[in-house]
Amino acid sequence: MSQLITTAEPFLLLGDRSKPACLLIHGFTGTPKEMHWMGEYLNQHGYTCLGVRLAGHATDPEDMIRSNWTDWTASVEDAFSLLRGLTDRIFLVGLSMGGVLSLLMSTRLKVQGVVTMSTPYKLPDDPRLRHIDWIAKIVAYMPKSDEAPGASWFDKEAFKEHISYPQNPVRSIGQLNQLLGEMRAALPKINVPVLLIHSKDDKYVSPDNIELIFADLKTSDKTKLFVTGSGHVVTRDAARRQVFESALEFIRRLESRIEP
Repeated sequence: MSQLITTAEPFLLLGDRSKPACLLIHGFTGTPKEMHWMGEYLNQHGYTCLGVRLAGHATDPEDMIRSNWTDWTASVEDAFSLLRGLTDRIFLVGLSMGGVLSLLMSTRLKVQGVVTMSTPYKLPDDPRLRHIDWIAKIVAYMPKSDEAPGASWFDKEAFKEHISYPQNPVRSIGQLNQLLGEMRAALPKINVPVLLIHSKDDKYVSPDNIELIFADLKTSDKTKLFVTGSGHVVTRDAARRQVFESALEFIRRLESRIEP
């Protein structure tokens, strides 16, 4: 019997071998499913798309608790290595923590560019973060927000099919905090083009985060795009078409500069 949650499996959509490929990376407590529609859209335009499953995700929350941030970077590296069997021209495309991983790993892997969506620069200030590993021994999980599930989604039908762990594992919050520190240190070292996308209606990760990331990026090719009418999961919510089209335009622009 499979451990993976049904419909939340990783996916590979083969495209035109003469085109670059896209590695799509889901978010914290999320699954490859939240990247699947975007993968299908890019694949319809000829791009091979691999939706990776990060370690500890899409199975059981206990698996996530046992995972470290280095396991998540290793998941990205594994998926990247698989795509390298098809092409050496690869874009990293990440949602939320997937965006954090995309930015960080662009300094460790040879990529053509990065697209991030709903990506945090840091966690909200909270004195408990200094003691998160100790707290995790007492409290295993914390609520994701004070709102009812799905309250901030604009496309309520899409939310009904959304899959993620219902609560945040406390130990994993500490791991995410460490990963964010690694990303912040890496931002000035990124030398590939970056497209940052964020919804002004994101109540889970404040839109202010995009400004902080943008300011630390030293790459000469960086763009930020705000959308509206979407919650945090912009790849599934009502503004997804604008997000997909913007990512496609970014990839096509860079593709025209790359010699096959």
